[in-house]
Order: sequence, then C-alpha cells, then structure tokens
Amino acid sequence: MPDQFSTYIKLHKLPILLALLSLPLYYTFAYHLDRTDFIKLLTLFIALFFICFKLIQFEKWNFKFLLITGIFFRLIFLYAEPNLSQDFYRFIWDGELARHFINPYLQVPNTLIEQPDLVIANAKELHQGMGGLSARHFSNYPPLNQIIFALTAFLGGKSILGSIVVMRVLIIGADIGIFYFGRKLLKNINRSPHLIFWYFLNPLVLIELTGNLHFEGVMLFFFIWALYLLSVHKWQWAAVVYSCSIAIKLVPLLFLPLFLKHFKLRSAIAFYAIVGATCLLFLTPFYDSEFVSNYSKTIGLWFSNFRFNAGLYGAIEQIAVQFDAKPWEFIKSYGKITPIITIIVVLLFTILRKNQKLPVLLSSMLWVLTLYYCMSATVHPWYIIFLVVLALFTEFRFPLFWSMVIILSYYAYSRADFKENGWLLAIEYISVYAVMIYEIIMHRNKT
Repeated sequence: MPDQFSTYIKLHKLPILLALLSLPLYYTFAYHLDRTDFIKLLTLFIALFFICFKLIQFEKWNFKFLLITGIFFRLIFLYAEPNLSQDFYRFIWDGELARHFINPYLQVPNTLIEQPDLVIANAKELHQGMGGLSARHFSNYPPLNQIIFALTAFLGGKSILGSIVVMRVLIIGADIGIFYFGRKLLKNINRSPHLIFWYFLNPLVLIELTGNLHFEGVMLFFFIWALYLLSVHKWQWAAVVYSCSIAIKLVPLLFLPLFLKHFKLRSAIAFYAIVGATCLLFLTPFYDSEFVSNYSKTIGLWFSNFRFNAGLYGAIEQIAVQFDAKPWEFIKSYGKITPIITIIVVLLFTILRKNQKLPVLLSSMLWVLTLYYCMSATVHPWYIIFLVVLALFTEFRFPLFWSMVIILSYYAYSRADFKENGWLLAIEYISVYAVMIYEIIMHRNKT
C-alpha cells in the first residue's frame, strides 16, 4: 500500500502540487478578500483559472482525483460569509418570512422592518445587509426557491452563519448532482465525459455559486437532470424536473418553445401541460390577488431600470447619448424592445432548427441564451454559468472564455459609486465576440 501511494504521488506530482496551491488561493478569496480590492481579486481569479486549465489538461481522465479536488475546493468556503454579493441577506430574509407563513411577495422589507411585532430573526442586520435597492422592492425569487430559503432559515437555527452553511451545503450537493447527471448526459450524446470538469472546477462556478450562494447551481441541477431524463426517453419525469428548474430561476422558461419540435404534437402538448401544472403547484402556497402585479413589476425592473456589465446595450446607449438621449429614459425604451426581440429569436430557433435531436436542441438553447445576454442591460457574472454548462454539450467554447474575462466587470465594486470602467467592459465584450465569431467560422468550415 505505501508503495502504491508513493508511486501515485510520483505519477501525479505536478497536478497534486497545483491542487494544493489552489487551496490557499481559494482560502484567501473566501476569507481575506475585500471586493473593493480589484487587483487582488483579479490576480487570484486569473491564477485559479490557469490552475483549473492545467488540472484538466493533466488529469482529465482521472475522474476520482478531479472530483475529490473540486469538492475540497468547495468545502474551503463552508464557513465564509459571501464577499462579492449581498444577495444572501435577502435569501435569509425571504426564508424567515416563508417559514413563518408570511408571503414574501406581498410586502417589501422597508415596510416590514417598521412593524414592531416582526418575527424575522436578525431583522435589522438582514435589512441593512441586503442594501437599499433590494429592501424597497418585492421579492423576485420563484416559489421553489422560497421554499428552499425557508428550509435553510429553519435549519440555520436563527443564525445568519447557520443559514449560510445550510445554503452552501445544498449548493455543493447540487454541483455534485450536476457532475453526476452531466457526465451521464455527455456520454448519451457521444461527447467526452471529462468536459463536465470545465464546470466542476471552473473558478467562476466555485466563487459565485459555492462562495456567493447564488442558486443558479440548484436551477442547473434540475435542468441537467431533466435533459438527462429526456436522453433516456423519460419525458414525463423530465417535464416535472424541468418545472423545478423554472421554479428556482425563470431562465429555463426561455427554452420552452424549443421543445415543440423535439416531441410529436401529442407528446409536446402533454409535456407543456405537465410543466404548467407542476409550476402552478409550486405557486399555490404563495398565490394572492396581489402576487401577479407585484411580481411582474419586480421582474420588469430588470428590463427597464437596472444596468450592469451591459454589452450591446452599453454600446447603443453611448451612441444614443451623443444624440442627446437621456440614459434613464433610454433604458426604459430599450427594456420594452428587448423582450420582443427575445421572443422573435426564440421563435426563429424553434421553427428553423432541427430540435428533434437533443444535441441540436442544446445548441439552440446555447444560442438563444447567448443572444439574450448580449442584448441584456444586466449581465451579472453568475449568469454566464448557464452558458458554461450548455457549451459543454456543443462544439462551442466561447462561454468558457467569457467565464474568465467577465471578472473584469467586478471593477465597479472597487468604486464607491459603483461606476463601471468602459475600457474594461470593451476588452471583455470585444474579446468574447472575437472568440465567438472565430468559433462560428471554424464550425461552418467543418460542417
């Protein structure tokens, strides 16, 4: 046994050293990084991305080693308070409301905090921590997400750190589930199973999901599970699981029309019926006459009020300003047009592509979401993780590149006024578009 161990160490010496080097880097990121220190953030992220690339390059067939390595990287964050996002305060706030059977969609935190009999544990700290923007708006998190928030608040034992740990364990479990079903799905569509490590070891995934507690990972777990069920012809169960993905984050709603040609007409109708019924089931505990109005207003803000890391929108806005357009008015007009263009794009991909084949369906999803993010006025770094997952099942790799350069958008957090750097955003988007166009040309030449 000692001889086998020493032989293994010799054969895998460099990857082991790289994995060990990553541990203090992730520890520094988790416990000793202020998001205002952009140079430190950028240096750590680039170093971790380079190590991720080398680990996959050296050990892509050593599944146990890379799986265990990825799990250890995640466990480093276990007791860390998220340092790049304050959204977790709102998660816990909503969870405290839901676990006390108070509908989180009906009153904003600014109103609730004034109530003398408020039952929320750590109410003042949570209210202050979530920030003024979140505190004055209704919750925008779908029903199943609210149920998970309630569970984490209950298991957290009225402790913010306790709730953080519970959420983190759930997100780590979801990532392991993505690894499990993602690897199976890759095999089922005749793609190399090692590609799943571009998700599982990706620093953006570890930092934004495990570190900053964004629930895209839980959404993606249900999404990949549903697609795996489709690949083994269990479409009824796939519809139920797909509904869970929608009930965590609304993004998978974009892809529903694409399934129309994937099934025969009768099966498609049944698939949509199951998805709709399951979503309504999750919604039932929270439904109220004011729900639709409050929720639609909150979702509408993302199209017409908020701006962060915008690509195409940023360029168009700069041109519009030269013609005396007012930015706060322009974004509202742009926000009305974006949903219309998105619907047209989805319909075109539904009608024109052969989505009967699962690999083509996955490719259509990748391009629909890519075009949506290219048009969007708000593209937070963790949004790109969905593209990273979809890319693994296609021939395209530009989302992996985007997952690296999107860290440039965090320059805004180093400024007291959160002002973005136009040059850094230009570098991000021009380089991403260049890689994207290059891959499209190469793909067309191959086919």
